[in-house]
Amino acid sequence: MDCSCDEFTAYMRVRLTAIGVNRSARPALTAQRKPLRIRAAADNATGTEAGLTDKKDLQGDILFKPFDEVKSELTAVEKADMNGQPIEDSFARVGYAQDAEYAVNEQVNIEYNMSYVYHAMSAYFDRDNVALPGLASYFRAASEEEREHAQTLMDFQAVRGGRTKLAHLTAPQADYNHEEKGDALHAMELALSLEKLNFHKLRELHDVADATKDAQMADFVETMLAEQAKGVKIVADYVAQLRRIGKGHGVFHFDQVMAQDAARLATPSTTY
Repeated sequence: MDCSCDEFTAYMRVRLTAIGVNRSARPALTAQRKPLRIRAAADNATGTEAGLTDKKDLQGDILFKPFDEVKSELTAVEKADMNGQPIEDSFARVGYAQDAEYAVNEQVNIEYNMSYVYHAMSAYFDRDNVALPGLASYFRAASEEEREHAQTLMDFQAVRGGRTKLAHLTAPQADYNHEEKGDALHAMELALSLEKLNFHKLRELHDVADATKDAQMADFVETMLAEQAKGVKIVADYVAQLRRIGKGHGVFHFDQVMAQDAARLATPSTTY
């Protein structure tokens, strides 16, 4: 549209008038708006806010009063003894059931017993009349891994304010030779049985976490379960391989492969 500024202004005034919009209507619209509800400042020393009733704010949300709700926890901390034995004397303990503490201690004992057995297996395969260094290294590493698991559980116990109590260990057998299977397969089948048993024990530990509604403990045990499931698969593969090769020269070759793997894992990586 080709027109002057005055003509365009006159045109727009006519159009606005036609649709019922004019300057005089604007103050009326503004006057009809509701004022914003602004929270008032505290009106007394107790901290009650003006315009609020009980523990609710303008939107109806419950107000959090930390100094009121923390009283029970503060009382428990104040009563705790620095060198006390009861569970109430823990500073860090929060929502950690005594049944969970007992179950963790039981799992610590299981891990140590497995480590003890694997250590005995390592000593057997390291004998001069057995001489399977690859299997000796494997079971030595397995023993150390189980001790690390026990330490991990003990660390968890400390974090949650529990008390670690170690139990007696059962002495493992010293000889692992088997007339029909041979020593390598026999020992590896025992190892597989232990790994699967440990998986079941971890499941039971997870059941305790669920029963006590301890989400953090359940998450912790699930991490261990994932690692344990992988461990079961590794040992199961070894059992399958040893069943294929029998008791003869194949065991010697299997041991050589195990020794190479142990050496590779023991060598620090130069790549990042």
